Amino acid sequence: MQRRHMLSALAAVSFAPGMSFAQEGQPLRIIVPFPPGGATDITARSLQEPLSRILKQPVVLENRGGAGGSIGMAEVARAPADGLTLGVATLSTHGVNPAVYNKLPYDPIKDFVGVTEIVKAPGVVVVNPAVLPVKDFADLVRHLKANPGKVSYATPGNGTIGHMWGELFKRSTGTSMVHIPYRGAGPAINDVLAGQVSVYFDQVASSLPHIKSGKLKALAVSWPVRLDVLPDVPTYAALGYTQANEPSWFGLVAPAATPRAAVDRIQQAVAQALREPAVRERLAGQGLYPSGTISRDFTAQIAHEIDKMKGIAAYAKVVID
Repeated sequence: MQRRHMLSALAAVSFAPGMSFAQEGQPLRIIVPFPPGGATDITARSLQEPLSRILKQPVVLENRGGAGGSIGMAEVARAPADGLTLGVATLSTHGVNPAVYNKLPYDPIKDFVGVTEIVKAPGVVVVNPAVLPVKDFADLVRHLKANPGKVSYATPGNGTIGHMWGELFKRSTGTSMVHIPYRGAGPAINDVLAGQVSVYFDQVASSLPHIKSGKLKALAVSWPVRLDVLPDVPTYAALGYTQANEPSWFGLVAPAATPRAAVDRIQQAVAQALREPAVRERLAGQGLYPSGTISRDFTAQIAHEIDKMKGIAAYAKVVID
């Protein structure tokens, strides 16, 4: 009888949530809430192989794009809290969306636990020099103040991070521009390259090839110091606009009831992967900079971003039903 009780107790421990599943080699599913090819997808794919190797279990990526990342995040929120499903959270899904949408199919705080921030992604303001030949950031501000409402800026759509960055720029500089929302980043940047729109607010990761080719001119980046990939471009803070100097980011979240042991295990595996030179080099080459914060800090960061974006959305009167 005593031996039977002991075996039962051992079985209970072996199958306790957050313990056994991690060693059984079951696939770890990571939902990317945007289409393939973008910075969110690049971030996840950079971690796929090292995480699989470190965790000793397959890592499967699933792209579930749509509605500014809301469709994919809703799927993460509904998933079993067994440590086998994660989502790539972004400043859009866990900052902008809660600030601008009247209804979301998920609660960014209650439905998730933050696992870790993976990378930070500097933002950049660019112009098409063929249609707006400004010399630098100060020249752009002077031009906009001399021509209020006559210059337009493109974004991937209403309520996107590019839209919020554009509104933050306008508020910080006291300028006025016309917002031209597109149905996605591809059409937006294509029209900027074609000269249909003059200004674009983007992440460095996706604008860098066009900046390097000379088709776009970078005027400022949101980063603590000048970037190695754009050494001649000043930061917003150096120009006196500290409010606009915060970069974007990508991280991992799990369903809210995911066991702490599972969350910590994945966070530690991500931190280990981000220390690998090959991973860091691949990310840096895309304008993405590893961070690897702990769960508590990332969860607090999400709450801070929501409050900040709500302030910008209220100022710009951005509301999406």
